[in-house]
Amino acid sequence: MARLTADADQTRWVPITDSFGLRGRRARKKAIRMLLGQANGMLGAEARPGGAFAAWAMSQAAPALMRKAAGRVLVWVWRSDPELVVVMAQIQQLTPQLRTARAMMPMEYDDTEDFRGTYLGTGERLVMPTPPARDGTATPPPFATYTWDTGTHLITVTATGGDRERFGTVIPAVDELARSLRVVDDVVAGEAGPVLRIDPA
Repeated sequence: MARLTADADQTRWVPITDSFGLRGRRARKKAIRMLLGQANGMLGAEARPGGAFAAWAMSQAAPALMRKAAGRVLVWVWRSDPELVVVMAQIQQLTPQLRTARAMMPMEYDDTEDFRGTYLGTGERLVMPTPPARDGTATPPPFATYTWDTGTHLITVTATGGDRERFGTVIPAVDELARSLRVVDDVVAGEAGPVLRIDPA
């Protein structure tokens, strides 16, 4: 089964995947509060930090959910300020439905630029520090997306920011994290042999 791995700079990023430690839990809670606050604003409610209990409950569940995803989803938050940016990497099998959904994305997603990963080759990058609001809703949070189409899988990296003014300052670090992303696959040796994990690096 294909899964993702990356060489995240530990001085900059706190991994959410399998992070059951105290430092990881605090970072998760802050990042989740930021995301909940943005969701409130997008749904038309007053933009405010997410509820403390909801953020706590989600922060407790996040590592187990990430572990269950078995490497198909990886998440990091900015170490010095977890509410500044949350980065999620995901690998999905390319189905006709997924291709159709990508073809129907808003026009803003056409303004991509080439982005070369160290292991994944050339993909696309889109940075939206000031996304336009739609139908009178609140202005969406700043984000950046990175995508690679391998022919069989779609690999995406999405960085969501909590501060428009400072979001651009972390984009170089997000670029570095996205470039380090690679796919690890399992190969079965023989009909009933052990599983051999091959890292293309």
